Amino acid sequence: MNFGRFNPSHTIETIGIKGAKSVNYNFLEPALVQEAVKRGEGELGIGGAFLVSTGKFTGRTPDDKFTVMEPSVKDTIWWENNHEMSAEGFEALRSDMFAYLADRDVFVQDLYAGSDPEHRVNVRQIHELAWHNLFIRHMLRRPDAADLATYDPEFTVVNCPGFVADPAKHGCRSETVIAVSFERKLVLIGGTEYAGENKKSVFGILNYLLPAKGVMPMHCSANHAIDDPQDTAIFFGLSGTGKTTLSADPQRVLIGDDEHGWSDKTTFNFEGGCYAKTINLNAEAEPEIFGTTSKFATVIENMVYNEHTRELDFDDDSITANMRCAYPLEYISNASQTAIGGQPKNIIMLTCDAFGVLPPIARLTPQQAMYHFLSGFTSKVAGTELGVTEPQPTFSTCFGAPFMPRRPEVYGALLRDKIASFGATCWMVNTGWTGGAYGTGSRMPIKATRALLTAALDGSLAKGDFRRDQNFGFDVPVSVPNVADTLLDPRSTWKSVDEYDAMATKLVDMFASNFEQYEGHVGDDVLAQAIKRA
Repeated sequence: MNFGRFNPSHTIETIGIKGAKSVNYNFLEPALVQEAVKRGEGELGIGGAFLVSTGKFTGRTPDDKFTVMEPSVKDTIWWENNHEMSAEGFEALRSDMFAYLADRDVFVQDLYAGSDPEHRVNVRQIHELAWHNLFIRHMLRRPDAADLATYDPEFTVVNCPGFVADPAKHGCRSETVIAVSFERKLVLIGGTEYAGENKKSVFGILNYLLPAKGVMPMHCSANHAIDDPQDTAIFFGLSGTGKTTLSADPQRVLIGDDEHGWSDKTTFNFEGGCYAKTINLNAEAEPEIFGTTSKFATVIENMVYNEHTRELDFDDDSITANMRCAYPLEYISNASQTAIGGQPKNIIMLTCDAFGVLPPIARLTPQQAMYHFLSGFTSKVAGTELGVTEPQPTFSTCFGAPFMPRRPEVYGALLRDKIASFGATCWMVNTGWTGGAYGTGSRMPIKATRALLTAALDGSLAKGDFRRDQNFGFDVPVSVPNVADTLLDPRSTWKSVDEYDAMATKLVDMFASNFEQYEGHVGDDVLAQAIKRA
């Protein structure tokens, strides 16, 4: 048996995995890279980065994700959004997957999910692939070596990409499966090499557990002022809205780029690393993230590279547009060592409005914040998908519907109450189009967006004058230093105000239609702030 430090009272045999060829506990990065290369799982890149392909799956497979129907969660899981698996099917899956691991090498990492000791969860990850073990060692929080001797796993994730699920026997959809049992405190993943499933399965666990403790789990990035961790800001946003780019402000300290919790005392990162998209990444625009792609043990996933020089091609998306790199948080120079901030003073909800209707920034009441949080609006643009010829709305509740085990209004109410209790100021920031819709107008100037965010975060924006938006009811500033006044009034940027009004009416109808699903689940105070059709 090969191992680093671990608690001998908690071997993998404790949960029923027996007969493994070797069990490698808590290998550090050099050993994991060495094992992954030796086993032919990938290749070394420039600077000792690890280059890997995930094969058939280059992203998550949400249709293959299941939650076990168990008495303790029967009435609290959002079943319309979570596929159900029977306890019998899960037990058959567990038995077969554990038997699959017999006579195979197994890699184990004992990690923390959450930087705040009061709310963190001990998650053991057991992998068939050494590079998956390296990936998750980057992504979660790493205990001190001395703490491993008494480490007690609360949840366990077992990932076997080579395992083939049987839909008839296991009650799943295909040969690929991601299944979580909250009573068994066990996640089983099979049939996919995409490493993001390891990370997001933990996010789903925390999204279920933390609301019961009054902690708000969030799909967001976060930072704080250099000299004041209590001056914390969080950034909600779906892919393409600027969540990672805008939170990576060199004038502020990065808490994390993707998953956080908001307790009554802190804002804390769930993770210990970053999983950044690398498509079109360049050293000038994002030097810190670019620099990680040539650092030792960074996992480079599904990128085209020169087989002779190992030079990465950041513009070639022939494998996938979802090419990524995974690295520890300390690879970013302005990252927080504790990954903990104070109560959020400012909450930013990012959207990319390709209809050209929304203002570049607007201030929201707590009730409006809950409304827009539940809506989770952004938009696809023409050319991004086959058949998309004009802007199309995308509503992903809580800015992360695939990861929500509970009903969305549970998270929405938590957010509303915390904003009201702690006095956070909430802003919607539109990084989309101005002067017309996509194809006619132009992208919102990044300099203007940064100027607006600076004014919001330093408190000066809230002290200015505002107007009430006639379509959406939120407050919009009328003047901000270093930002053209006309930009703050989208209607005035269009060549035809009649065309703007028609597009605004169209977008209002989309918001109203989407929110109908929540009308019986939210309070009158939120319904009073809901966007109404003309």
